[in-house]
Amino acid sequence: MDSLPRIVEDLKIPAIKRHIFLCADQSKPKCCDKGTGLAAWEYLKRRLKELNLTGQGGIYRTKANCLLVCQNGPIAVVYPEGVWYHSCTESVLEKIIQEHLIGGKVVADYVLHQPMR
Repeated sequence: MDSLPRIVEDLKIPAIKRHIFLCADQSKPKCCDKGTGLAAWEYLKRRLKELNLTGQGGIYRTKANCLLVCQNGPIAVVYPEGVWYHSCTESVLEKIIQEHLIGGKVVADYVLHQPMR
């Protein structure tokens, strides 16, 4: 248990500004075919790394098996805002990366749900 604070520090958890969860590699693909979901996931990982957004960059990403929407996928959700996106192909993910994850502006064209503020 004494290694837990070290893990938190190594992962730069206190630096997290936004966290994107992407529905990909589902056990039973429903929102999109398996290839589309995996391509989106690989793109997201690569772009966040290329842009130095992971770790100290403050952007975290998690591959979710299923986000239960099961239509118009891949589906993503960005926290802390709690904004849900549909149709998260590579081009849409690039917009989400540039405009929301970096710029803080929601990409309205692909919003599935946005909490009222």
